[in-house]
Amino acid sequence: MFVVDTNLLLYAVNPDAEDHQAARALIEEWRHGDRSWFLTWSIVYEFLRVSTHPKVFPRPLTLGQAREWIAVLLSCPPAGLLVPTDRHLAVLEELSKRHPRLRGSVVHDLHTAALMREHGVTEIRTADVDFHQFTFLTVVNPLVGGA
Repeated sequence: MFVVDTNLLLYAVNPDAEDHQAARALIEEWRHGDRSWFLTWSIVYEFLRVSTHPKVFPRPLTLGQAREWIAVLLSCPPAGLLVPTDRHLAVLEELSKRHPRLRGSVVHDLHTAALMREHGVTEIRTADVDFHQFTFLTVVNPLVGGA
């Protein structure tokens, strides 16, 4: 089980990205594989925000195109969404105490880490080095080391 972070999704749909081909191939491999993998709603919304933003994304998608691509991903049997449970606040409090200096953009990563902890998912596939601060996670950048 693992979580796929936003950056890999963005590389996979951005033909101008240096890692486009590799990211696209990985997503396709995971879609057709048998190992469970997950997104979170915050990852989905971040993907929608960035992929449709004309000042951020080189060739922005329409909201419909971005939403449809997410729907295709989530329609695959090994894919799922991690959502908060009744334990979410307790997990957030625990992680906030362990990482009291987190702020700004890294709070998005805290949300992902909290959901992962809550569901017992310990591996995240990402090109974002910020996840290394969560020592209970195994951070894999499949674009440099394979996964």
